[in-house]
Amino acid sequence: MINDIKSMTREALLAWLLAHGEKPYRADQILKWIYVRLVDGFDQMTDLSKAFRGLLAEHFSYGRLEVDRVLASDDGTRKFLFRLHDGHLVESVLIPERNHYTLCISSQVGCAQGCRFCLTGQGGFARNLAFSEIVGQVWEVRRRLEDPSQLTNLVFMGMGEPLANYGQLLPAIEILTSSEWGMKFASRRVTVSTAGLVPRLIDLGRDTRVNLAVSLNEVDDEARSRLMPINRTYPIGQLLEACRGYPLPKGRKITFEYILFRGLNDDLDHARRLARLLGPLKAKINLIPFNPYPDSPFERPEEKRIQTFQDFLIGKHFTSVVRYSKGLDIMAACGQLRAHAQSKPMPR
Repeated sequence: MINDIKSMTREALLAWLLAHGEKPYRADQILKWIYVRLVDGFDQMTDLSKAFRGLLAEHFSYGRLEVDRVLASDDGTRKFLFRLHDGHLVESVLIPERNHYTLCISSQVGCAQGCRFCLTGQGGFARNLAFSEIVGQVWEVRRRLEDPSQLTNLVFMGMGEPLANYGQLLPAIEILTSSEWGMKFASRRVTVSTAGLVPRLIDLGRDTRVNLAVSLNEVDDEARSRLMPINRTYPIGQLLEACRGYPLPKGRKITFEYILFRGLNDDLDHARRLARLLGPLKAKINLIPFNPYPDSPFERPEEKRIQTFQDFLIGKHFTSVVRYSKGLDIMAACGQLRAHAQSKPMPR
């Protein structure tokens, strides 16, 4: 079976070149064509000799993710559904900001964490994504932009728990952030979100300089365990202790994501307890009003309660931002488009 060139790490490509009597500098030439210039075949790598391009084509395929469908929202958000080589589906969401784009990408097919509010988790877990499939989402979206340089921010907040796929997450981050031969994303503009996989959280701080976001959503163990089963293994105290020891780059904070559910965790008492929990940390709090989906047991809070919650945190000197969902007209809830695509045909 011929290997996909995009499934080769830089180290593996270097080893292959040396084994075939080629100069090591060829590795960076090839990788720049793939990840910087975004070409879609060896024949376009014009500073390589025709014979060398033929050698590459003989030994490697040039894989791409199949874009199954793209939904465009009235607010400029675009949701991509990718079909993988084995037929599985994953989602990415392109979010327009004031002068750039943010892309939310997936790290697994489904998710094993079982968070009660998450539609992706309800669909179960199929497998981890290879690093080439993680990077492939970014590659395909960048190629579709009139100005690829406008895609500047990445968030691992799509399908899956990124830290549960750590072995593939690291090489993906290396490709995405390499300023020499990769996709040149600044590490401060890449955020990895976790439900609280504590051992790997510590590894992430040691091995990378990307941003950390922690999905917290509750203020005591009993309540959080009902929402997020991972809390039974890594309770809040253990999670926050790991956050206290996280090696933050200078000037950065850990982002804590707090989804607001009507009548569950959206009152002032919860705001006070949240402030007490996060007071000792360098913390930024993103408040996320729940984005309802069909048959969900949870509801979105009233706007007044959202504002009151935020005002209290700001009064306690936290940086607190309300993150309103975009793309509400194109099934914005994570996993919603995939669920629909698996249940019935949809117009492309």
